[in-house]
Amino acid sequence: MSDLGSGQRTPAPGWYPDPDGAPGTVRWWNGVTWSDVTTPAGPGVDVGRAFEPADRAAQPPASSWESWGTDEDDEGPASPLRTRRRPLLLGLGALGVVLLLVLVAVLLDGGGSDADGDPPPVAGPTSQPGNTFPPGTVRIFDEAAGISYPFLGDGWLEWDRPYQDETTETAGQYFVTQEDLPGGFDVFIAQCTSGPLVDEYGYTGASSLQATVTAVAGSVRQLYYPGPNEQEVRRDEALTVDGAPAWLYEFDLSWDEPGYDASGERAALLLVDVGRATPALLYLSIPNTHAELYGVIDRVLADVDVL
Repeated sequence: MSDLGSGQRTPAPGWYPDPDGAPGTVRWWNGVTWSDVTTPAGPGVDVGRAFEPADRAAQPPASSWESWGTDEDDEGPASPLRTRRRPLLLGLGALGVVLLLVLVAVLLDGGGSDADGDPPPVAGPTSQPGNTFPPGTVRIFDEAAGISYPFLGDGWLEWDRPYQDETTETAGQYFVTQEDLPGGFDVFIAQCTSGPLVDEYGYTGASSLQATVTAVAGSVRQLYYPGPNEQEVRRDEALTVDGAPAWLYEFDLSWDEPGYDASGERAALLLVDVGRATPALLYLSIPNTHAELYGVIDRVLADVDVL
């Protein structure tokens, strides 16, 4: 625990019951602030005892995507602040500000144009809110791939990005961990996605599971991560998933590339023979900026069902 002085101490970093979430939901406390991403309590998540920050009772309620703060004139030790690591979502409040700026610009201009004949520029949001899952969602059902797996909770968005090269179509969940990447890349994400494997990897049945998923791992390492990078294989083993043959390839990557918040990532590729011509690929990845979420990889892998 860290000492705040004046006899007050804060809990050590770890998972704790979410102070403004649903029962059974936990949120990461880094010793100073709350993180934005939550997850249901379960295997792979070591949950500490509940605690109440010193000034929590005096603070007005906040939504799960709003930051907490204190009045600048308040005296005494400051209460913990929960802030965004990165702008995952722009709330309705931010949209309202943009609309207000537009209205003010129109009123000041009198509905006309400036001396050069062009309307005054108005700043817009840098990213748009992602798709959220319906209330009450506990599992993701990928009918195209033929598997289902757990929904990881508040902060994880429904997949709305382009299809991945490894699957003919993609379902699942993700959240943005860094925007404005170097080299022209869009964003860096954490993800738990699935889909039917494309034909290019040469899958010929259950006997080719290992060779196929190893080829997929080599492909994603080149496509989605900065290079050069180093790989450490954690697991390369046959599994049975809900009675179906499968192969798991899990690895850690590390790199030293300017402009990236993360210097590595843990990823897992699970290829499942679901009894169709095309196997199901489950792809999990967590950058080391969010290493506290590594445990969800094991939790998802332990709870995959074949449809």
